[in-house]
Amino acid sequence: MANVNYKELKKGGFMRQKQANYFSMRLKSVGGHFTASQLVTVQEVAEKYGKGYIHLTSRQGIEIPFIHLDNVNEVKEALKIGGVEVGVCGPRVRTITACQGSEICPSGLIDTKKIADEFDKRFGGRELPHKFKFGFTGCHNNCLKAEENDIGVKGGVKPSWNSEKCIFCGICQAVCPTKAIIIDKKNKTFDIDREKCIYCGKCVKSCPAALNGENGFIISFGGLYGNKIAIGKNILPIVFDEDKLYKIVEIALKYFAENAKSGERFRNMLDRIGWDDFQNQLKSII
Repeated sequence: MANVNYKELKKGGFMRQKQANYFSMRLKSVGGHFTASQLVTVQEVAEKYGKGYIHLTSRQGIEIPFIHLDNVNEVKEALKIGGVEVGVCGPRVRTITACQGSEICPSGLIDTKKIADEFDKRFGGRELPHKFKFGFTGCHNNCLKAEENDIGVKGGVKPSWNSEKCIFCGICQAVCPTKAIIIDKKNKTFDIDREKCIYCGKCVKSCPAALNGENGFIISFGGLYGNKIAIGKNILPIVFDEDKLYKIVEIALKYFAENAKSGERFRNMLDRIGWDDFQNQLKSII
């Protein structure tokens, strides 16, 4: 047992339990998506190598407790055959969370599964000064709590008005949560206060005849939940170009890698250095 590299085991998703030589094994999850056949494999492994149960994590993942040290390699092979990967821990990009998004949910404004899968391909497991979390939510209902993540992405829509089809009924004004829409029924005028608009799309859904819009990404930075709690900040306008979204994330991860101290979270680094320089770096591609 003296030659066991526990650090490497943890990096590869095997977290030590209180019980000697046992691990709770974290499985790879992207947006909480598992196929039925993968779940059969998870069941088989839990029954054969664990204690017949699993734990669902707060980040849409699966853990199988009570995997013995002697069975680690055998378990990994059994999972691989069933199309299941072991997850990652430690100072790197962690499990990416996502709601079901526009492909499933009527409220969804972006395809969260597609974006989460692409983020996993580009950034999943990347080594960084500390753990880093991404979260995607399809709309302002915010089921996945985007602002809790180091970088959160929320679906949004920038409304535009079609004067020819508007009957000035006032429904859009009534449903707007920030009172950004101002309608004068008498003089038949319509205005949107862009400073107040949060791109939630409630107005567009309330009147698809006179209102439409372009869907995009609302990005928050520096969310943190743990010993210190901080809500992610929206420091950029809504982004409509998917490629630009990836460039923004690349800049953020590079900035984190170059400026953070070892063991320092993204938010703590930004608070220590100050947000202005980071914001200027991002604005260079907006």
